[in-house]
Parts: sequence; C-alpha cells; structure tokens
Amino acid sequence: MQRKRIYHERGRRLAAVFAAWVILLTCPLAAWAETEAPGGSADAVQTENTNTEELQLYARSAVLMDADSGRILVEKEGDKILPMASTTKIMTCIVVLEQGGEDAVYPVSSYAAGMPNVKLGASAGETYYGRDLLYSMMLESHNDSAVILAEGVGGSAEGFAELMNEKAEEIGCEDTHFVTPNGLDAEGHYTTAADLARIMRYCIEESPKKDEFLTITQTRSYTFSDAEGKRSFSCQNHNAFLDMMDGALSGKTGFTGKAGYCYVGALTRDGKTFIVTLLACGWPNNKTYKWSDTRKLMQYGLDHYEIRDVWSEVSTDSVLVLEGVPETGNLTDKVTVKTGIDIPEEEKTISLLLAPWEEVEVQLQIQKTIHAPVEKGTCVGAVEYRLGSMILKRIPVVTEESVQRVDFLWCLRNVWSKYLGNVGIFEK
Repeated sequence: MQRKRIYHERGRRLAAVFAAWVILLTCPLAAWAETEAPGGSADAVQTENTNTEELQLYARSAVLMDADSGRILVEKEGDKILPMASTTKIMTCIVVLEQGGEDAVYPVSSYAAGMPNVKLGASAGETYYGRDLLYSMMLESHNDSAVILAEGVGGSAEGFAELMNEKAEEIGCEDTHFVTPNGLDAEGHYTTAADLARIMRYCIEESPKKDEFLTITQTRSYTFSDAEGKRSFSCQNHNAFLDMMDGALSGKTGFTGKAGYCYVGALTRDGKTFIVTLLACGWPNNKTYKWSDTRKLMQYGLDHYEIRDVWSEVSTDSVLVLEGVPETGNLTDKVTVKTGIDIPEEEKTISLLLAPWEEVEVQLQIQKTIHAPVEKGTCVGAVEYRLGSMILKRIPVVTEESVQRVDFLWCLRNVWSKYLGNVGIFEK
C-alpha cells in the first residue's frame, strides 16, 4: 500500500512538471499570435457572424455599410473619433451643390491663395467658376479650391464650417465636427468611420444633388480656366478605386500627418450598394493599405450579403378584453382588431440586404386590456419587423369596431328601448 502511494505521488509530480513545460512553450507563441496578425500590421475584425473568418484590416477604424438601409454590416472601432483629412471635402462638395454654389463666380482671397499643397495655385484677386472649383477639389483634392468655395458660399471659412456642421446634424452624425472645408489638421476637426459612411450615403442616396455629386466624383479628367480665361488647368481623378472593382461608384481619398491615409468609397453591383470608410489606414510608406482594406470589405459584402424579401403575413385575429359592448348590441367583453393599413398586394414586400445567418423577427404587440368607449380605428398596438434592435417596418393594429361604455345611462337607454319603446328621449 505504501509503495502504491509513492508511485501515485511521483505520477502527480511528473504530470505537474509536464503541464508547466507546456505552458512555458506555448505562452510565447500565443503572445506572438496576438501582436503579429496575418498580413503585416493588419488587425483582426470580427464580423457579426461568429462563424465566419476574421477580416484582417490595416485601418484603425473602418466600416462597411449597406447604403440602401444605412445599416452597418461590419465595423472596426466604427465610433472612434479621429481626424479625417481630405475626406472632409465630400461634405464641402455637397453643401456647395445644395446651396447652388456651382453656378457662381468666386474671387480668390489672400487667405485662400496661401493654403498649403496640394493646391490649384490660384492667385489672390483671380476669379473662378464654382463648378470648376468643385472638380479641382474632388479630383485633385486642391486645398485652396475648397477655401475659395467656402468663403464664397459661407462668407468665410468659419461661416461655411457652420453650414457643414448643420448638415452633419441633419444627416444624423453625432460624433462629427467640422472646422476647415479642406480637412487640414485643426483642433476640433473630427469624425468617425460610421458618421463618414452616413455622410457618403447622404451624398449618393438622399441629397437632391446626388446626381451632380456622382457626376463630379466619377469624372476621370477635367480641364478648365479661370473666369477671365487667362490661365488653364487640367485635373486627374486620384480615386484609384474607380478602376479596381466592377461597379465602383464614388469615393474620396485623404491624408495628413495627423490623420494618416483615409478613404471613403461606394460600390454598386447586382442591386447591392456598399459604402466603405477607413480612418488612420497607415502612414507613409503604406499608401496602398487603403486600397487593400477597401477591396477586402467590398468583396466581403458582395460574397456574404444577398437581398431577401422578409415580408410575412401576420394573423390579427387577436382580441382585447374591455369594459363595454360593440355597437352591434351583442353583450360581449371583447373586440377584434386588424392591421390599420390596407396594404396592396404589390406593396407587401420588405427587401433587405441580409447575410445567411441573419433572420428578421416579426412581432405582434397588442395591448392586453382596453377600456370603453373605443372608437373604430383606435390604434392598440403594432406589427413590427425587427432585425436585432433595428425596426425595419412598423404597421399599426387598430380596432375593427366602435365600443360603447356600459354605464348607468347606457343601461337606462337599453331598458327604456326594450320595454317602453323608442320615444327618442335617449337618442344619441
């Protein structure tokens, strides 16, 4: 017995030593795996589907958005506040377009002429057409052109920044603030990848000037002169993504020493439209990181998301307990309900971009109790189509008939009518 205990003790010690060696050997490997993600310095991004492979992105902050619904499909620190460099100019462009500024002629101030490179090289005192300056700003990212437009439309760069911030609030951006029209580094000039995607979505989907915006940002080259015809200029579009993937729709690059390389782009294919935004996507010499991340996110969207119709009929044969009787006169304590909107058959559809692992939940929510009197058509609940916390559609549920309140006057009226005849004194 003693010998067995000795052997047992020796076995425990050997097992402990072996476990210690396993931990020592594997810890350095685990640490290396956390610090050296595949693809150089790219970081892993977990998508909503926990069963899919992790995306490896260089950008510090990134978003893939469904442009039709505005739903963010994939994100990496999408709400992180960061500078956005010249991607700022998409907001400058849309504000100028919506203010009618493309048809005006603008003088060049000494302040605008003093902007750093990249710039058009306009001289103080010269004049330019707004439309030409928009192409200069969006294709070549000229900083002086942005300020010339801002001063002409907003009275000053500061005044124009107020217009930009008003538009951002209107779009629904909660973590964005503009100080400059060109995106040069400035205290208090920032956005998030999520907000930047919302701005781009507005520009290509919702703005009354979306067609003009797309025409400008899709143009490969453009030539123009100053308003007096003394100088000529030629611009080339630096958005290389336009020629990288079929369906590339629009985009804008950006770089400053503080912001790093930034990009916002859009793609439409097979009825699907995606927006990708990238902030802090490398510094020199990593200029190509933004194209790698953009292609990866766009392809992920194309491969994993399809348009599905999630409409389904919901039974509304529910009843509500109440105190009263329907106008039919039948003594009952229940009233039937129905969906409050008569939807034509051809409109019974809810198309949405979904991944295979995503399901839309249909919920029928109705009050358990309602007290008379109740008018016909009273809203008592709703049918909700939900994707997670997002409500896709909400259809009201209403009562099918009116209900009178059972009180002393109602009882007296009905007794009088039944036994004494209708003499009109209790008519409604």
